[in-house]
Amino acid sequence: MRRLIFLLSTALMVVGGCTNKSGNGISETYRFEKEKHLHNIRMLTDEGENAEAYFSFDEKSLIFQSRHGDLQCDQIFTMHLDGSHKRLVSTGMGRTTCSYFLPGDHSIIYASTHMADKNCPQPPDYSHGYVWKVYKTYDLFVGDLKGTPPVPLVAHDGYDAEATVSPLGNKIVFTSQRNGDLDIYSMNLDGSDLRQLTDELGYDGGPFFSWNGEKIVYRCYHPTTETEISRYKTLLSEELIEPSIFQIWVMNSDGTDKKQVTNNDYANFAPFYHPDNQHIIFCSNLNSSDPRKPDFNLWMIGENGSGLEQITFFDNFDGFPMFTSDGKKLVFASNRFNKKERETNVFLADWID
Repeated sequence: MRRLIFLLSTALMVVGGCTNKSGNGISETYRFEKEKHLHNIRMLTDEGENAEAYFSFDEKSLIFQSRHGDLQCDQIFTMHLDGSHKRLVSTGMGRTTCSYFLPGDHSIIYASTHMADKNCPQPPDYSHGYVWKVYKTYDLFVGDLKGTPPVPLVAHDGYDAEATVSPLGNKIVFTSQRNGDLDIYSMNLDGSDLRQLTDELGYDGGPFFSWNGEKIVYRCYHPTTETEISRYKTLLSEELIEPSIFQIWVMNSDGTDKKQVTNNDYANFAPFYHPDNQHIIFCSNLNSSDPRKPDFNLWMIGENGSGLEQITFFDNFDGFPMFTSDGKKLVFASNRFNKKERETNVFLADWID
């Protein structure tokens, strides 16, 4: 599923804060005022729509989804941490999303629609408002970095995507519609021991393990009123969901002890654990004057919902954060300093606690 950034980014990019320029007009810093935790920010991509960049297990490479050049929809790429050696690792067919390295960094997992159709699937129908398309033709595939044709993993009718891997290297967690609703599942790396972890009506997705493998943080929307439930079910029947109000939750890795972390009327998503296993960094527009405006920043919050802190201060979009295991680097996607309106790039920063 293509995440919130690409269609929410409808405002013009405004450059402010710390914007030192060299004589050739190239920015020497990508940091804005008040971003005290981020230093030495580097832009790793410089064209198109790039997002969901995640570190390899050895933390020497990144895997990410990108649409640039002649690509009609997202494909999966890898690159070194300095932005060099970019290469296509998906098939180049269909639409792909949500890629992650598997232990050893020789194999990868991602979602793709290419088995159903080599062409890009139809975009969502926005007559329903701002919606995401949860394509039923998305399946999970395991591939490698050599271009070997990827192999389906736990293929099933309905949406399968948003897979990530435990830092312990023993489990995969993902979102699936295999039981009719959009719930979170876990499994072994080979697809065995498949377990459903959530079962409340609504969307549960974007799951990531804590660094010790004991917890899972995720985003969700659970309709409660008859009107909300009816609209959710109607949209889902058309492979659509509304992402306008997501909350961050955590649970044990076996699905027990679910707890809500955020509680507001905004869109909170892309959560990831700090290596201390007690704090969560996530993306939200909760400081926006209008919940429907694309003013998304990174925020940090305690696992218990305390100590909310704004991390980035850009007036368009910052999202999809991931720490290195030592907490010294943070990768994220942003519209900041893009060359064209709506372009999104991958940035790498040194993290200062």
